[in-house]
Amino acid sequence: MHSDFLSADRDTLYLLPPSVQDWLPVNHLARFVVDIVAQLDLTPLRDAYAGRGCKAYDPEMLLSLLFYGYATGTFSSRKLELASYESIAVRYITGNSHPDHDTIANFRKRFLAELKPFFIQILTLAHEMNILKIGKISLDGTKIKANASKHQALSWGHACKLEKQLKAEVDSLLRQAEQADQSAIPDGMSIPEELERREKRLEAIAKAKLEIERRAEERYAKEQAEHEEKLAERERKAQESGKKSRGKTPKAPEPGVRDRDQVNLTDEESRIMPVSGGEFMQAYNAQASVDLDTMLIVGVHVTQHTNDKLELRPALEELNNLPAKLGTLTEVIADAGYFSEKNVELCEKETITPYIAASRESHNQSPANRFSEPEPIAKDADAVTKMKHRLKTKDGKAVYAKSKCTVEPVFGVIKSVMGFRQFLLRGIENVRGEWDLVSIAWNLKRLNVLRQIMA
Repeated sequence: MHSDFLSADRDTLYLLPPSVQDWLPVNHLARFVVDIVAQLDLTPLRDAYAGRGCKAYDPEMLLSLLFYGYATGTFSSRKLELASYESIAVRYITGNSHPDHDTIANFRKRFLAELKPFFIQILTLAHEMNILKIGKISLDGTKIKANASKHQALSWGHACKLEKQLKAEVDSLLRQAEQADQSAIPDGMSIPEELERREKRLEAIAKAKLEIERRAEERYAKEQAEHEEKLAERERKAQESGKKSRGKTPKAPEPGVRDRDQVNLTDEESRIMPVSGGEFMQAYNAQASVDLDTMLIVGVHVTQHTNDKLELRPALEELNNLPAKLGTLTEVIADAGYFSEKNVELCEKETITPYIAASRESHNQSPANRFSEPEPIAKDADAVTKMKHRLKTKDGKAVYAKSKCTVEPVFGVIKSVMGFRQFLLRGIENVRGEWDLVSIAWNLKRLNVLRQIMA
């Protein structure tokens, strides 16, 4: 062997330290995850086991395994099983045991809805570590691909056309079956099998059409309520001013299904959503409220809405459900997707100072715009006018700019470093649980860094 290089010696006997406690550095993430999970109240998980048959793996270990897996980009139960053999960190977590992928997958599926209390408990631990004190948050959403292809989406127009075609084919096959002379049937063709295939497709189309009709009714009810609210507001302003309202009367919504209304056959609760670059994706809209000082996620929810205008209220409700000792929300930063008069007034009502962009800011602003102060406004100005003025001040611009180094980097790390770009599970409730799991994993990674900085 060449003497100028260090050799890779694979023959000399070597033993790992006899205790798994000696396998990892003191500040390793796996150690931190195990320590944190040991402090959680896992009573609901342990009580769920009936105590019959073979002994089950301890929920504390399986939960630590899931948290560490998501924090390090290992989401698949099969990959986690493999890691229990190949990864020293995972072997530390499992105590050198090897839960199979079915055990891991079933545990995740069974207890996914139980994760929200652990999310809150971990935030409470962060507060007790003198790391977290909620005051200012940045709110944003990101589109995450559903476990479904957009090519499996079926529109109303195409469904009706396909349904008509399949029914004609069924009629033709039935006529062939009734004929005494079978010579017209191609070799290898089984009429019963062809009929069964088409009938199954017709059943799927009928189910999809019912879902599209249900969504259309839901949309119409919502649009009608908004229309009536606009008319009432228009009438109120006219009475206050004593003048007839200007502009056209808001147009009433039209009921019924539209040809482009669609449903996905793989995950019918996902939606086609616009993403950057002018493209579309079968996805869910994952929301996160991020603490400005620590970059910890303090509130999460998932929605089927393509834009964010309706997401401020549920985000504030999530934050209001946190323990009071974690702090009181004082300021909210959000981009133009959240702007509406209602959202600004909601913040004011909750005694929260809003920094919600009223429009998309242009890049490369002149120094005059960046550093100038706006003219004073009237003391009796409405909430929207006050907020717009606040965002034009130097202090307001500085506060709003913090969103670019708070929530956006969090989403960037989750997608690019942790590698979470697609939900593994299907259905809105399962997806919500998985987003809780991702957010817990991020918080554990972040907390492990913050505690070392503060040490």
